[in-house]
Amino acid sequence: MRIVHRDLDKNGTGQVVLIPEEPEDMWHAYNLVTVGDSIKSTTIRKVKDESATGSSTTNRVRTVLTISVEAIEFDTAACTLRVKGRNIQENQFVKMGAYHTIDLQLNQKFTLAKQCWDIIALDRLDVACDPTKTADVAAVVMQEGLAHVCVVTDCMTLTRARIEMPIPRKRRASCASHDKALQRFYETVMQAVLRHVRFDVVKCVLMASPGFVKDQFYEYVFAEAIKQDIRVLIENRPKFLLVHSSSGHKQALKEVLSDSAVGVKLADTKAAGEVRALDSFYHMLQNEPNRAFYGIKHVERASESNAIETLMVTDELFRSADVATRQRYVRLVEEVKAGGGTVRIFSSLHVSGEQLGQLSGVAAVLRFPLPEIESDGEEDDDDDAD
Repeated sequence: MRIVHRDLDKNGTGQVVLIPEEPEDMWHAYNLVTVGDSIKSTTIRKVKDESATGSSTTNRVRTVLTISVEAIEFDTAACTLRVKGRNIQENQFVKMGAYHTIDLQLNQKFTLAKQCWDIIALDRLDVACDPTKTADVAAVVMQEGLAHVCVVTDCMTLTRARIEMPIPRKRRASCASHDKALQRFYETVMQAVLRHVRFDVVKCVLMASPGFVKDQFYEYVFAEAIKQDIRVLIENRPKFLLVHSSSGHKQALKEVLSDSAVGVKLADTKAAGEVRALDSFYHMLQNEPNRAFYGIKHVERASESNAIETLMVTDELFRSADVATRQRYVRLVEEVKAGGGTVRIFSSLHVSGEQLGQLSGVAAVLRFPLPEIESDGEEDDDDDAD
């Protein structure tokens, strides 16, 4: 993401002119835009013209509109953003107050104005415009007949290809049909890797499966690479890493990223950091439950005691249409940072973010035990029951 112009006053009000340059920038834009903001951008509008004789024609015209945002849609597969709202500036083609939907696209300049650029929005802006964010990871999670080719960036886990093919069982008399189907499956997965993995960007390509499927696929890929002289595979062979997974489903990525061998290669990536933080939380919850809490009420009580060492929050909570809810989580983040704690904003498009979402979306590891929080929670439950 490139910042063209930035105009913010000391109260946090103002606007920023941005140009998204990578597909991931559209995800950042989705997290930056909230209901009540205004967006100015070039767009296409159908305009109806009537002639003197009464006949009408419809033309598509390109114009610049400023809308007050009422709804936001993000397509994870295509990485496109649609913003719907009412026109708030005079325009020769569109009446004031008329609804319009702007499709934000790559390399299209837009102006985002907010009444308040809070700490979460400003942090997101800094992350989006960081030129060093190229620590991508590719992963092939597979089992016989099923494979997912995924790209794991700092903020997203995208399934680029899902391959599912029937593999006949081995028979005593003949294994030919099984072997032939397996070869076709491996060839299809290899082509998906070549099509979707940018070897000039990725640090590592993970191959994960139960059993020996990954090993057989690895041998097949590099035998074919030598046979067909596929230079991009031969030159990037050191980037491939074989790891165990329990299945070929996308959810197995969490255990893959938790693997110690993977952790060494990906030590400085955000996705691996999120997985380690969540694992630490689960470990604490099991061994020292008075130092691990989730749910906004419990976490806020821990924050009041300045006890939070690591706060984990999903970015989904900051996209709440309710301003008071968003401000509540922003306040929590500010308090923890002021108290010297670490704050991790989990992406809801990572497997770890999905898991945190199942725990209410907010959790914390504490510096010291606070058993009274748990007892307070039990009293609250008793009051609710009464």
